Amino acid sequence: MSVEGAAERPSRVLKREHQVILRVIAVLEGLLDRQAAGEPPEVEALADCVTFFRLFADACHHAKEEDLLFPGLEQRGVPRDGGPIGVMLSEHRVARQLVGSMAAALERLPRDPSAAHDVESAGRDYIELLRQHILKEDNVLFAIGDQVMSEDDQSTLAKSFCEVGCRAFEGKRREEFERLAAELEERWSTDS
Repeated sequence: MSVEGAAERPSRVLKREHQVILRVIAVLEGLLDRQAAGEPPEVEALADCVTFFRLFADACHHAKEEDLLFPGLEQRGVPRDGGPIGVMLSEHRVARQLVGSMAAALERLPRDPSAAHDVESAGRDYIELLRQHILKEDNVLFAIGDQVMSEDDQSTLAKSFCEVGCRAFEGKRREEFERLAAELEERWSTDS
């Protein structure tokens, strides 16, 4: 297991987390494809995806960006308004809304079968948003950050990332979410 710390650039930590998020996005897409093909919704697996997105992708990963990376970039001259940080923050808000919509539709599903359509609609929008969002961060924003931040900035940020990574989110640690991603992928991957 890799340890987040001074030896690893913050952009690498975030990119590695993106890969875990993308694996669960692929699982969600497969679950929605099965549902669209006429299979009943896999409510428990869909709920696990929503929990993963809410706690790992948002509370852990996006928190590192919003509370630590973005303010550091702003201090180094990267604009929030009219710049890449503002776009990322806006997309984080939309992602939260879509995850909330999926969760609400999943709660309605046992008594309202039409809620399956709402799960699928919000899920597909989330998949599209996050894939594009991750591409922009990995290929544009993080490269800007690596250019404008000093080695001291990078080291301080990496240490702060480590502190966030060691927190529990509703009693679960980052490693547990990585394990959940692997379990979802193993059980529901369309590649197997």
